[in-house]
Amino acid sequence: MTIFTIDETDNITAFATAEAAAAASTTPFDLFTDQKELTELIAGWPAERLVATYNSLPGVKPVKALKDPKTAASKIWERIKGLGAPEEPKPEQAAKPKAATKAKRGAQSAKGAPAKGKASKKAPAAKVTPKGKPATKKQEAAAPRDGSKTAQVIAMLQRKNGASITEIMAAMSWLRHTVRGFMAGAMKKAGYNVESFKPEGGERSYRLSK
Repeated sequence: MTIFTIDETDNITAFATAEAAAAASTTPFDLFTDQKELTELIAGWPAERLVATYNSLPGVKPVKALKDPKTAASKIWERIKGLGAPEEPKPEQAAKPKAATKAKRGAQSAKGAPAKGKASKKAPAAKVTPKGKPATKKQEAAAPRDGSKTAQVIAMLQRKNGASITEIMAAMSWLRHTVRGFMAGAMKKAGYNVESFKPEGGERSYRLSK
């Protein structure tokens, strides 16, 4: 199952697993795996952001407006749904594993020309440090966007007893491996210290430690 992430700058990336998404990301992000989850994710977005996100996808004809979040999700999903699909090998070529593909604003081909019609399918998702903002060895926790799934998870982990993996799965509509990958990668890379513990007679739980 392909895992799609969308970060705070609205870049959408496709990964084979949640763990791969967490390992390749340095900022908080939201996850979705299908059109329904994407629709729920962007339901509260302002119209300007919906338009900007769609227009940032390579190969699309820019639009000035989108009717509503549901319409925006449908158009965005139609454009990105094939990014993580296995590529059919040509008869004369051996099948090659497909790397994570990023649909980024201003994406360019290997020769420097703007990408047209499709995102690069060979370049693996990589960490990019914005110019003028060198990476530091220890990153301080970045405040997540209000209403994002990251913000919701943090609120649950800030409770005295934290939250069990089942509670997080139910609240976020995530699978078990998605929760584990999010805790092991995205939260730590965002600067949060997450404690994993298992109460006596209980199940695996998580909470923020000081």
